[in-house]
Amino acid sequence: MSSTSNTTTISTVGPPSRRNTELAMLAFAVIIPIFAYANVGLAMSDELPSGLLNYGLGLGFLAAVGHLVVRKWAPYADPLLLPLATLINGLGLVIIWRLDQSRRLAARAEAAGQTFTAAAPRQLMYSALGIALFVAVLLLLKDHRKLQRYTYISMFFSIVLLLLPLVPGLGMNVFGARIWISVAGFSIQPAEFAKIVIAVFFAGYLMVKRDALALASRRFMGMYLPRGRDLFPILTVWAISILILVFETDLGTSLLFFGMFVVMLYVATERTSWIVFGLLMSAVGAVTVGSIEPHVKTRVDAWLDPFAAFDNGTTDQIAQAMMAFGSGGTVGTGLGQGNSDLIGFAANSDFILATVGEELGLAGTMAILLVYALIVERGARTALAARDPFGKMLAIGLSAAFAIQVFVVAGGVMGLIPLTGMTMPFMAYGGSSVIANWALIAVLIRISDTARRPAPAPAPSPDAEMTQVVRP
Repeated sequence: MSSTSNTTTISTVGPPSRRNTELAMLAFAVIIPIFAYANVGLAMSDELPSGLLNYGLGLGFLAAVGHLVVRKWAPYADPLLLPLATLINGLGLVIIWRLDQSRRLAARAEAAGQTFTAAAPRQLMYSALGIALFVAVLLLLKDHRKLQRYTYISMFFSIVLLLLPLVPGLGMNVFGARIWISVAGFSIQPAEFAKIVIAVFFAGYLMVKRDALALASRRFMGMYLPRGRDLFPILTVWAISILILVFETDLGTSLLFFGMFVVMLYVATERTSWIVFGLLMSAVGAVTVGSIEPHVKTRVDAWLDPFAAFDNGTTDQIAQAMMAFGSGGTVGTGLGQGNSDLIGFAANSDFILATVGEELGLAGTMAILLVYALIVERGARTALAARDPFGKMLAIGLSAAFAIQVFVVAGGVMGLIPLTGMTMPFMAYGGSSVIANWALIAVLIRISDTARRPAPAPAPSPDAEMTQVVRP
């Protein structure tokens, strides 16, 4: 009887890449906006819109490019971040196009001697630029830990970006806020990009200083109070946020940066006292500036009594938004069948959520907010899974920045807080916002890919081999 032997080596199998799951979710993320686009056309003109095919192909092409790049250069990344961002971006394009069809906005522009320009084609171009930056970040940033080398350089660049709107001849004062710059005929909001750069600085700084910041000198009312000299970082960031609020009259950016730093400080030190100090300092700064700065004071007065605008002739945008939410009810009036265009020029930017509330109702608004919450949750999950402290801090900082921006915009439109002038991420019209947020998603995808990537298997040893004897 003869026998032969075959030798096989058992290798370690890593976690699945989940790219097919991402592809399936992307298909839904493209199909849903296409159906919404068709729905708007049928509701407004009883026929399918002529640009339906081009819109579907354009959105599908952008999603396919993003997916192929992730599949190739970040195969173990989170499978939901790209589909969720694509869904919100696609629905935002639909709602902007729906507002472009408003006869009221066109007539209002004509009465003012202006040319009414459709915003949807420009927003699609900005979305393409956002995907291009998304691809560039994934191709150039092979390892997010390299960003730690530029901790203090990023602080310098973030300050420069925040100061650009104050430069004479470059900055623009639009409706009382000085948060834009004009470059080659395009208006850019530097703060949208600064939030990513400053998150790199916060992550690098807190990773090194977290032990010192966690020390407490005394305990008071159940809280550990930080030492006096350790208050310097938070006082510095607080002062910068107040200066932004005073000189640029930009409440949104001020809240965003200070809130992001406080959240990252709490995560780094696990001290509740930092949250308490942060809330107290933000309240003091907001009340002080809101009572002396005219532009901020006007927004606070409009927040306290929105319907007084019909008597004193000031802006009635908040009142119109509240009526839009009220007329939407539970399920909404239907896409293309609302009157949120009465809000005016800000209907497709600051107040685009009011259109969602009127035409999709409470159910649609909660669904949109849930998608935003899922993006934040996946970012927080990425922070928990990250293997390095810098990656954890950077992921939680970017997620916090995204969550705070959604909160201050939605809160302002719904009347929970004064208006901030910021735009809803991915959904509202604005090139700086959509491009910067695609870069933010790219960084989160890079961190998640590094976190979920299986560790290299050790070289096999002779003892690890198994010999199988096969008999005829």
